[in-house]
Amino acid sequence: MTKKYAVLPCNGLDKCAGQMAREIALTVCEKTDSQLICPVFYRVADARYNKIANENPLLVIDGCATRCASKLAAEKNLKIYRKMTVTDETQKHGVTLAIEPLRLWEDEINLCAALAAELIKEEDVAESMAAAVIYPVPGDYLIHTKDKFMFRIPPEGFYFTENDCWVQPVGNRARIGVADYVQQSLSDIMFFTPPPVGVEVEQFGEAGAIESGKAVFELVCPVSGKIVAINKELLNSPEKINENPYEQGWIAELELTNFDEEKDFLLDADGYLQVLKRKVDEFHVNQRKG
Repeated sequence: MTKKYAVLPCNGLDKCAGQMAREIALTVCEKTDSQLICPVFYRVADARYNKIANENPLLVIDGCATRCASKLAAEKNLKIYRKMTVTDETQKHGVTLAIEPLRLWEDEINLCAALAAELIKEEDVAESMAAAVIYPVPGDYLIHTKDKFMFRIPPEGFYFTENDCWVQPVGNRARIGVADYVQQSLSDIMFFTPPPVGVEVEQFGEAGAIESGKAVFELVCPVSGKIVAINKELLNSPEKINENPYEQGWIAELELTNFDEEKDFLLDADGYLQVLKRKVDEFHVNQRKG
């Protein structure tokens, strides 16, 4: 990860999650060459911050599901490089947020330091763990059409979940991503939240998220393993998932830990095609009812 950001935190200082977003932002700025964007001043007078936001990767730190920082970035037509939501992180780490008073206590302060360190160290871990693996490009696709829509599925080398995620194993490594059905359902993908590099993910655990103007889709990891790399191009160009979710649009790379047993819980191309047909038919039935 680049060690210099434009950091845009949550503006909700009347909530603990907002206070934590501020604390994480300050720590990242203190330990790197990053620059802080004040959400209040940026909303009323943007001349000072436009240059910072447009010349550096933008790190957005939302406090809660209100996503005030993300919405401000969208209002300013800024492309988000990396996004973190404090309430999501507290749930992952088993920390209960205080309601009153608003000052941060030991648990919150420790978690803020850990999350800031995660953001700062992510790139170093990725570079040290990444290995040169060649992933075969699909030569052709199974095609399913419905009205004006066309859905593609790689016929070989990929396994799928019923949640429309895929894994492409090569030796003890694998790439993961989302299926064509997901990108077409979401339409234009605007944000990409990668899984943290270096963490262990269980089969069917969460491994990042993508977001469009319609909805947020949390990627269900098809296999267990350690995240060793993310697709950095998606941070600046998440639309590559729309262009081709099986090639340029891959999400992350893992070091596999139990694939031989876990593949029994996955679908091959023909099996996923049946799931896809059912979902497409149900979607069209619901559309007609609506």
